[in-house]
Amino acid sequence: MIEFIKNALAEDVGSGDYTTISCVSIDSKSNAQLLVKKSGVIAGVECAKQIINYYDSSLRVESFTKDGDDVSAGDIVFIVSGSTRSILTTERLVLNVMQRMSGVATTTSQYAKAISHTKAKVLDTRKTTPGMRFLEKQAVRIGGGINHRTGLYDMILIKDNHIDAAGGMSAAIKKAIAFREIQDLQIEIEVEVRSLIELEEALLHTGISRIMLDNFTPIETMEAVKIVNGRCCLESSGGIILETVASYAETGVDYISLGALTHSVKALDLSLKIIL
Repeated sequence: MIEFIKNALAEDVGSGDYTTISCVSIDSKSNAQLLVKKSGVIAGVECAKQIINYYDSSLRVESFTKDGDDVSAGDIVFIVSGSTRSILTTERLVLNVMQRMSGVATTTSQYAKAISHTKAKVLDTRKTTPGMRFLEKQAVRIGGGINHRTGLYDMILIKDNHIDAAGGMSAAIKKAIAFREIQDLQIEIEVEVRSLIELEEALLHTGISRIMLDNFTPIETMEAVKIVNGRCCLESSGGIILETVASYAETGVDYISLGALTHSVKALDLSLKIIL
């Protein structure tokens, strides 16, 4: 987190916040409140505190909400007090982080609530903002989802391009299992299938922890659940939206992965205003 804050401040502040320095006295003290302008799930409160404390440890933050709370327009998330210059210089970074994280948490919460009557869990993907993945994945957890792999290093996920490049489903799986054994890697193997025929082929191999059903219909997904019969976890993915997510969850799959949680969410509208 500290490295992220350093880089973000360097990008934004550069050689100096000349507007604030030129307009605001170095001795000026203020209070500012972070206001919610649209209902949602708040996220990034703790991150905002870290940003504020890193930039100016003399600033004080009084919180009225915590990460994961439902908020409505007009709610005050926190009040920050101290140097006016420091408040103004950190304002945009705090808002950028919190608006993005709150948008992710709000969207994730909507999906999680839509399937709460089933055993299925909402998963994120690697479709994230470079440099902010750890924050966006944290926001998914805050919103009630769970994280898929963090990156390319903590799971072997054999997708369609890998299968085609390796010479087929069985060839790709065999190579992945052999590699894991040779390298003594304690990671799971997941394989993506595009049809029930590929599903049957994948099930011929032991050592697979999860199978991803790519762009299956709910009816096809239900058939896949019957075929697998608990032999491994099943994940639905591809083209699933809020209006259809429950129909997939009700088939009995274990996970539903959604790139939409992070790649196209709308930021939650927040503002930071000096209290006069």
